[in-house]
Amino acid sequence: MKKKIEQVAKWLGIKTNLKGIDITGVSINTRTLQPGDLFIPFRGEKVNGHKYVRQAIEAGAAASLWQRDEPNPPEDLPLLFVEDCQTALQEMARAYRDELSTTIIGITGSNGKTSTKDLVASVLKPYFKVQKTQGNFNNELGLPLTILSLDEDTKFAVLEMGMSGFGQIQFLSELARPDYAIITNIGEAHMQDLGSREGIARAKFEITAGLETHGKLFYDGDEPLLRPHVENFLQAVSFGFGEENELTVTDIKATENGSSFMVSGIIDAAFSIPVLGEHQVKNTLAAILIALEAGLSEEDIRKSLKAAALTDMRMQIIPAANGATFINDAYNAAPSSMKAALNFIRETTMKEEKWVILGDMLELGDKEQEYHEALEKSITPDLAGVCLYGPRMKWLHDKLVSSYNGKLLWSESDYNPIISLLQDNITADSIILVKGSRGTALEHVIEPFTKQ
Repeated sequence: MKKKIEQVAKWLGIKTNLKGIDITGVSINTRTLQPGDLFIPFRGEKVNGHKYVRQAIEAGAAASLWQRDEPNPPEDLPLLFVEDCQTALQEMARAYRDELSTTIIGITGSNGKTSTKDLVASVLKPYFKVQKTQGNFNNELGLPLTILSLDEDTKFAVLEMGMSGFGQIQFLSELARPDYAIITNIGEAHMQDLGSREGIARAKFEITAGLETHGKLFYDGDEPLLRPHVENFLQAVSFGFGEENELTVTDIKATENGSSFMVSGIIDAAFSIPVLGEHQVKNTLAAILIALEAGLSEEDIRKSLKAAALTDMRMQIIPAANGATFINDAYNAAPSSMKAALNFIRETTMKEEKWVILGDMLELGDKEQEYHEALEKSITPDLAGVCLYGPRMKWLHDKLVSSYNGKLLWSESDYNPIISLLQDNITADSIILVKGSRGTALEHVIEPFTKQ
């Protein structure tokens, strides 16, 4: 974003005597602020950003917003006065989006949003200028910040859209106005807020609210809960494992270099990605569909997918110092993604001895005990060991005590017993899946094994 301050004021519908100041970005944090940024001082429960406005200007901010009901505005600083700073941020993003010729790709889903975002960006990046959501900037603050960070000559912007309740995805979609929308799947995350998987499906489908009239929706065709929503949606394309999908996948093979697979339907071809897991292959189908829309050839897609890079902790292969292999999928977890990861470890032939380390699944609402206990069906006898972490995993532990004969350990809040058990048992022939919700921070279990 490169605008004069007069243009920003016009976006916001306010008058200002400031002229000629160049605004080259926006910032809500003085620690990451860049020279030329417009500082946006939010008022939170614990911190009032207005206290840092002078510090922001001294650090190089070109100007700052100031909320009208905030007392004692400094008269010697370049300020734009607004009714509400959060609303102002969103209005600036909406106005800037109107001026961009960038193709916007919006992504939502219960699981796999970030992986799909990374795969879509990876397949396009060798051939176009691409920007994507950084970190978890996928909410009512993060999305407008991402839009305002887009360069004017960006060809494709890949934007992740998250939520915790009804109406949030609709707001984000109407703000971003995507040319393409992707729904990765419908899981169980946010069940406590949305009541049921049907409710989750309805909330995720809100991504079509702002879809451009020429736009297309790509969706998980294996999910029956999405079918009622797409029945009357003209530009909807399904992908998944089922033969009825418009793009489907077969012959998935796991290797030490990732996954190879065949796709058929809209395109018939063989591809590979440097990522493990059938669920990641399914996410790749959405990336292939976007690549075809962008005009890429089969060989273009094949080359870029081979070099795809995912954010850490998504089925990430981590070699241990003793030759064992950790699969770090510890960024997040829900029943559906947990089962997908356990399905991978069950079917992989990468190593003979298989271990799983599972952490609590959070935000599951009233059925959380049922969901944890149900994982018993995915714990197969060939596993050498099962380590469980967190108070909720006690439910699964109690189910496994009578049904599982391998090494079994549960720890409520201490990583060390798990680390000790692994140190005494894993070898170069071991593969260890590590999976849990972000709040369990299970990557700490891996750290001692990667130090030389």
